[in-house]
Amino acid sequence: MQKNKKKVPSGKHAGKLLFIRDFLLWTFGAALYSIGVASFTTPSKFVAGGVTGLAVLVNHLVPFITTGMVVIAVNIPLFILAWKKFGFRFIARTVAATVTVSLVIDFIDTYGESLGIIYNGDEKLLAAVFGGILCGAGIGIVFLGGATTGGIDILARFLRIRFAHIPVGKLIMICDFIVVMLSGIVYKSIESILFSLIVVFLASQALDFVVSGRSHSKLLFIMTSNPDEAVKQIISECGRGVSVLPVQGGYTGENKKMLMCVVRAHEVALVRAVISKYDENPFIIVTDSSEVLGNGFKSHKDTL
Repeated sequence: MQKNKKKVPSGKHAGKLLFIRDFLLWTFGAALYSIGVASFTTPSKFVAGGVTGLAVLVNHLVPFITTGMVVIAVNIPLFILAWKKFGFRFIARTVAATVTVSLVIDFIDTYGESLGIIYNGDEKLLAAVFGGILCGAGIGIVFLGGATTGGIDILARFLRIRFAHIPVGKLIMICDFIVVMLSGIVYKSIESILFSLIVVFLASQALDFVVSGRSHSKLLFIMTSNPDEAVKQIISECGRGVSVLPVQGGYTGENKKMLMCVVRAHEVALVRAVISKYDENPFIIVTDSSEVLGNGFKSHKDTL
């Protein structure tokens, strides 16, 4: 009597399902982020930072240039520069997410008033809270789909080549801060700066919560066919240290190398992109880290 064997999806079929899942994630996340911007922050005259925030300010000064047009225009040279550095797969996903953001924002700007999906209330704090949460949650969902919304996230990684001593996270924060300060100049209001800071803070908290729950750091275990090159690229492009652990395959008995790396939650997508440049089918385990002490994370002095 033969036992019924459970059918296991082939690698190609599983890859298609994974792509569909990621596509739904980055599309939904990009749309959610766009709603936060176009329905809440823009009508109240404050920004969520990033290239989108800069585009909102340009649209305010030059109304016939839509926010989506500026987002695409600013990102095109960044995509071209990042193509060789981060790989086609990662950039293609990021382009798709960025185009979605541009289209949804322009759609809401054009038809949002008639559809009743723009918040025009007097409670600006309410707009800042919901705008910040939606923006952060949206970007977090995009990250879960293995993409980003481009812009300052990519720009900061190029700036790190010039300013290697400054972590990527701080460079992104500096760029966001500049955009927030510009909002006060464009809108001629200190109130816009204050509310924009609230939006940026809430967005960062929502992003971390979506991507990693309560944990802000991720521990990655990576099995790849090209570990030596992957180590070099993670160190140079992500600015994170990597430990190489000798392991033995239980089935094949083959001696291999496993990479162990700790990164911030928002850097997981970048590490995946780096690995995929040299291995189309890597084996990656991502786990939460409740606390990380050392260079690039929490100082040992903070625990004393």
